[in-house]
Amino acid sequence: MRVKSASFVVSNAKVNDCPKSSLPEFAFIGRSNVGKSSLINMLTDRKQLAKTSGKPGKTQLINHFLINKNWHLVDLPGYGYARVSKKTKKEFQGFITSYFLKRKQLINAFVLIDIRHDPQAIDMEFMEWMGTQQIPFSIIFTKADKMSENKIYPTVSAYLNAMLEGIWAETPTHFITSASSSKGKEEVLEYVESML
Repeated sequence: MRVKSASFVVSNAKVNDCPKSSLPEFAFIGRSNVGKSSLINMLTDRKQLAKTSGKPGKTQLINHFLINKNWHLVDLPGYGYARVSKKTKKEFQGFITSYFLKRKQLINAFVLIDIRHDPQAIDMEFMEWMGTQQIPFSIIFTKADKMSENKIYPTVSAYLNAMLEGIWAETPTHFITSASSSKGKEEVLEYVESML
């Protein structure tokens, strides 16, 4: 798939205010500072589509973008560490949960994982919740350019094996990406296209 057009549609904090269209949606979510905005900009070939920041927790609303006029890319707030109040974190959690449970247009969620880190409890717990709620998701390992090539696949294998030691009978589809080198771009977009 080639992204020919990408435009911002709306930001909001309530699932009921999301676009009324029946277009399929693909959501992107991960811990704060996982490189989500950079990845979205890389996938869409737009440098400023999603706002990047040196401060974790920049995304604080449900953001809809219209891609190729036939699907929505949904940029969700990061979970975990962010310099926001406990009240705001609770609100994030509320509308993120509500989005996943209520949004019928959601085809797949991409859970972003920083490839440089060992499995984090918060990521594992979030994916376990997604699994128990039967919400389809895939894993995108980000920042592969920050790791030497010969360590990438052993690291990913160790991560997936850690999942299998938990509740998982099989691991979700996964992708290895780098926003700076565009690694994994074609694979992710082809995956999206296969579900449209």
